[in-house]
Amino acid sequence: MQAVILAAGESTRFWPLNHRHKSLFKIMGSSLICHLIEGLNNSGVKEVIVVQCPKRDIERELKTCPLPNIKIKYAIQKKPLGTGDAILRAEKLIKGQFFALNAERIDCRDYLKLILEKSRKGKGGAVLLSFPTETPWQCGVFKIKGDRVLDIVEKPKKGKEPGNLINAGAYLLPNDFLGFLKKVPSHPYSLIAALLKYANEKGLKTVELKKETFCLKYPWNLFEMNEYLSKNLKTKINGKVEKNCHIKGPVVIEQGTMVKSGSYIEGPVYIGKNCQIGPNCFIRPFTSIGDNCLIGQAVEVKNSIIEDGSKISHLNYVADSIIGEKCNLGAGTILANLRFDGKSIHSKVKGKLVDTQRQKFGAVLGKGVKTGINVSIMPGVLIGSNSIIGPHSLVRENIKDNEIFYTKLQKISRK
Repeated sequence: MQAVILAAGESTRFWPLNHRHKSLFKIMGSSLICHLIEGLNNSGVKEVIVVQCPKRDIERELKTCPLPNIKIKYAIQKKPLGTGDAILRAEKLIKGQFFALNAERIDCRDYLKLILEKSRKGKGGAVLLSFPTETPWQCGVFKIKGDRVLDIVEKPKKGKEPGNLINAGAYLLPNDFLGFLKKVPSHPYSLIAALLKYANEKGLKTVELKKETFCLKYPWNLFEMNEYLSKNLKTKINGKVEKNCHIKGPVVIEQGTMVKSGSYIEGPVYIGKNCQIGPNCFIRPFTSIGDNCLIGQAVEVKNSIIEDGSKISHLNYVADSIIGEKCNLGAGTILANLRFDGKSIHSKVKGKLVDTQRQKFGAVLGKGVKTGINVSIMPGVLIGSNSIIGPHSLVRENIKDNEIFYTKLQKISRK
């Protein structure tokens, strides 16, 4: 059984973390694409074809992942022309029936067997995965009869939707589907158009999930994936833990990490290799800390993802936030995560406000961000890579990549 992983898109809505493909973001010690391939292997898939961009950064990453029991091949999509074109880039490597998955489908082990069983009952026909949503007018919606897909309506008018089931980005396709795909002009929705043609001529079935699953469009979608991966954690302490520390629940502490006296860690929590934790810090549930990180004196971290090489010095509060690699937060930096009115937090993406549908959400920092002492960052703010925020600054709006930002001090009259 083969699987084609679609990992060549630009991910513009994933800014400020899109300096590389979003599937290379690391949670719990591994990149998302490594988690996906491990899930495919556990589901019986023995060969994977990764469609990547010309940078070949995914290929370099996978060479560092311990995946000995699965064969990996690569195809290149020179231009981001959509998922349909991406599948055709892998055509020469595809041998028969194959899975096609978006690169964020790290939960594949939960449903691949269900999709395969549905296909076998249909004598090898095409099957896709769907899930219900509360906002079907924002998506491509399936018109379903029983388990058969009759139509796919892109972004219908509110109140005119044929249903509430949308595409989850996981397919099982017969080899002859490639012929249908070739007949469709190349455009961002060519895969959907080919699926609709196939449905009309040969039939297309769906496996319906009972609840909405994650979709990695925006940076804050990583929280759901982090929570999913955290549920499989089992306590493993390979680092050193000094006296007077308290460790509760499933906690992983990798080799070379030192947890200093007075620290309180409440799992599920993952801490990577060669980190320094504490003294006297508080790490709360659903936190993932990468390799070579510093979480210093009296720092509190809650439900956050911190990438490799970042340093959070002391007296900081980091909650419901994502910190890119090699960031440095000065003493007293606070990442606020809650509005006074308790309403859901909005973030500005590509110039438009987007409802994150999260009541608690801090900030997202790209790689290499530095903050001075006593910086305050408001909920939902996105900060570009390699930006510098001066001391005592209050950050209310997004900051672009490579920008220097500071709040101008007001002149105080001595009269």
